[in-house]
Amino acid sequence: MRLYPSMEDCTGSGYHVRAGTQHFVNALKVDHDPKDIDLRGQNFELMPFGSGRRICPGISFAFQVMPLTLASLLRGFDFATPLDELVDMEEAKSLIITRATPFKALLTPHLSASLYD
Repeated sequence: MRLYPSMEDCTGSGYHVRAGTQHFVNALKVDHDPKDIDLRGQNFELMPFGSGRRICPGISFAFQVMPLTLASLLRGFDFATPLDELVDMEEAKSLIITRATPFKALLTPHLSASLYD
C-alpha cells in the first residue's frame, strides 16, 4: 500500500490512474508468481525477504538453515491433524491474506523420546 495517494494523473502498466487514487498491492499475487525469480531482492516480482535498503539481514542464514530445519522436522516426526480431518484452507477476508481458522497439527516422534534430548 502506498503511504500517499497519487498527486497527479499518471499511467502505469497501461492503466490511467487519476490524482488522489490510493494504491493497494496484492502481495499474495506477487509472492506466488510462478516464474523463476531470484529471491535475494534483485527481482521485484517475488520479495519474501524484502528488497533494497530494507532487505532482511538474515537472508543468507535463512537460505542455509531452512532446508536443514525442514528436513529435520520431516524426518523426525509424523504429522497429522486432530481427528484426521482435512486442513481448512479457507482464507480470512482482510488486507493481508491469512487463514480463517488456526492450523492445528499433531506431531508424533519417529524415535523414542530419550533420543531427542
